[in-house]
Amino acid sequence: MSEALILHIESATNICSVALSQGQQPLSLVESGQERSHATLLNRFIRKALSDAGKSLKQLDGVAVSMGPGSYTGLRIGVSTAKGIAYALEIPLLASGTLENMAFGTQNHPKILALSKESAEPMLLCPMLDARRMEVYSAFYTRDLNEFREVKADIIDEKSYREILETHQVSFFGNGSGKCKEALSHPHAFFLEDIHPSAASMIGPVLGRFHKEHFEDLAYFEPFYLKDFVATTPRKKVL
Repeated sequence: MSEALILHIESATNICSVALSQGQQPLSLVESGQERSHATLLNRFIRKALSDAGKSLKQLDGVAVSMGPGSYTGLRIGVSTAKGIAYALEIPLLASGTLENMAFGTQNHPKILALSKESAEPMLLCPMLDARRMEVYSAFYTRDLNEFREVKADIIDEKSYREILETHQVSFFGNGSGKCKEALSHPHAFFLEDIHPSAASMIGPVLGRFHKEHFEDLAYFEPFYLKDFVATTPRKKVL
């Protein structure tokens, strides 16, 4: 039996990313960081990812989506698209957490491997997504991707994560980590640059779920927003 052919959709942030995999093997990746472009680019990227790999939608064994946390609009677009494909093709819908995916994609980063060898302190991975002002969505994972602390919305100050940093090295990364760098000054705190959510990082977590048949319910599955959506009204100009 051939390995599962799975389409992966990442739309939780400003990154619009689509990957195709067969088993553990990535076949294609198409992505862009263009702001507010998911509705325009996502279906185009899906077609290109399939075309680049010489595959068609009808060959898919499953479709996966990054479930959040992240942008309300981006998550809605990604989940709606994945649901539509799964329903039309009668294939399983799979989902994995955005922060979990980022940790999976970063666990063998050269800097993390080097830091792990240099210190006797255990290493934790802390993916962070910007949640505006000094708030971030974050979680902590061990190097072998066990959850050390669940996903939370944290307001960052100089006392944040101090208990964890006293006993662990922590590698912070993601678009929420840059603004936290000064506040989280600590000899055990390290920061990785240019790490962003990517559909390519979904392959490992999603494949594990596929083999265990951890499929989502098409009728009831919703993104993991973590916080309620709050609509804002632009201020009127004063003449």
